[in-house]
Amino acid sequence: MRCPKCGCEESKVVDSRPSESTDAIRRRRECVRCGYRFTTYERREETPLIVIKKDGSKETFDRQKLMHGLLTATVKRNIPLQTLDSLIGDIENTLRDDGVSEVSSKELGRMVLVRLRDIDKVAYVRFASVYRDFKDIDEFNEELRSLSK
Repeated sequence: MRCPKCGCEESKVVDSRPSESTDAIRRRRECVRCGYRFTTYERREETPLIVIKKDGSKETFDRQKLMHGLLTATVKRNIPLQTLDSLIGDIENTLRDDGVSEVSSKELGRMVLVRLRDIDKVAYVRFASVYRDFKDIDEFNEELRSLSK
């Protein structure tokens, strides 16, 4: 690892621990030449996850797109950003650990709902209303009834 300050190619690891999102190893390094300390993150090499949309088209899994949907669902709900990031990381890790390279948007939405239900029921309903695309108030009410059970 090259030192960002002096460019030396030798450094030593002074601390190593899992990152907050647990999908990487955080390493504090120290340059052997100038003593400058810097942080690196080590992640496993991964093939991209592909999301199969409702219309059959495919796109690369985008954490930011999912985060945007979660932020919209959790507006004014006082849910820490770290909780949402962990939710996304958990889904991504589950898919990778299961050896999945393609996932339908329907399955991805279901995975989000399972986790969101335990975090905040209002956010769950908000996310479900977009994800499930309720056709009328009866479908929406049925979801609310199932949630209160």
